[in-house]
Amino acid sequence: MRSIFTLFPLLLACGLAWSQTAPATVAASATVQSRVPGKVQPRVEHIHVEDASAHIDELRVGGETQSITVQPKDDMPAYEVAPKTGERTWKVLDF
Repeated sequence: MRSIFTLFPLLLACGLAWSQTAPATVAASATVQSRVPGKVQPRVEHIHVEDASAHIDELRVGGETQSITVQPKDDMPAYEVAPKTGERTWKVLDF
């Protein structure tokens, strides 16, 4: 009976120690890994498609589309298409 009272607090302390995380250590190791020379960087692709009515430029990083820009061939202004939603955005004042 006495060993249960001695063992229980010890197991409780071990469980609490194991359940703690060290976010600073994890974040630090992630930044160190990103700076390691020779580490494979994600592939960057610039895709240019041209048809009778527009030029379309697409930027992909690691196979995921980051931006799409459409330039119509007539006198219409260029616009960007949001990759996830398909929403179109025009730049009215471009400096």
